[in-house]
Amino acid sequence: MSKLLTRAGAVRYLQEREFPIAARTLATLESRGGGPTFRTYGAGALRAPGDLLAWAEAGTSPPRQLTAEGDQ
Repeated sequence: MSKLLTRAGAVRYLQEREFPIAARTLATLESRGGGPTFRTYGAGALRAPGDLLAWAEAGTSPPRQLTAEGDQ
């Protein structure tokens, strides 16, 4: 198993890779769903870096040249 990250560590990890996200957003996604997979330890959530990156990359669009390309 790779190193697991706390919420603060997960936010830093994603931000260092140019994926802007707030700790509050991850907390919301933990309770509502739609976020990266995580494991629990006590009352906290721990995330694998690979899971974070896969989730963030899955949420990005293909390369575009125009903002209107997404509306087609």
